[in-house]
Amino acid sequence: MEQYGPNADTRAGQRLRSPCQSNRRDEKAEAQRCVRVLVVDDEHGIRKFLRTSLVSQGYELFEAATGQEAIQAVSADRPDLIVLDLGLPDLDGIDVTRTVREWTEVPIVVLSVRDREADKVAALDAGADDYLTKPFGVAELLARIRSALRRADKPANAAVFEAGDLKIDLARRIVQVSDQKIQLTPTEYDLLKALVRHPDRVLTHRQLIREVWGGTCYEDEMHLLRVNISNLRHKLETDPTRPRYVVTEAGVGYRLRTE
Repeated sequence: MEQYGPNADTRAGQRLRSPCQSNRRDEKAEAQRCVRVLVVDDEHGIRKFLRTSLVSQGYELFEAATGQEAIQAVSADRPDLIVLDLGLPDLDGIDVTRTVREWTEVPIVVLSVRDREADKVAALDAGADDYLTKPFGVAELLARIRSALRRADKPANAAVFEAGDLKIDLARRIVQVSDQKIQLTPTEYDLLKALVRHPDRVLTHRQLIREVWGGTCYEDEMHLLRVNISNLRHKLETDPTRPRYVVTEAGVGYRLRTE
């Protein structure tokens, strides 16, 4: 797997444009729209490596080396997606995320050396869409970027959600697997609806508990969450021990997988 690499000097704030040629291959379809990506990292080598990797895929790149530069760039340049490091010299990346979330829902993919569950939960609770730890594979980063962009492009209140054999009619509150109606309790349905509203995005335990129970992640609510996730899997999954749809992000939360 290709991983991030060389330490070379680059300048923050540099903007690189891609030709976005119309004859690119299918896997580069997302980049054909000249998607604008803001990379926020204080390490020159990482920025250079990401610049090379993303521009080669057709993305237009902006760079920032500090939290303040990042906030200003989001306001001035209106990127379509942010790749954000947490360990910045002036502001913590989690604080940058909270600030940006005050006025925009631009997708944020955190790319950080911090691999503790507490850091992942804090970033996601602050409003990040996904979290990838360093060292990282370029293919995985590109997949996370494509997934975040697809989520951003989908209508937030689509009436019908479909993934594989799973179909959920939100307007009529009908859930089907392989065209068979599934009976869910009100709590199970509310939990599934919360996941459906953010497909392929990790929702932390705290976020789900807030949406479904309105609580603050006490042990009782955590137990209720686990029980209802287990019940949901037994009703939706062919093999609940190897879930296809409702997958666990260990120590962090759950994700409704669509692919």
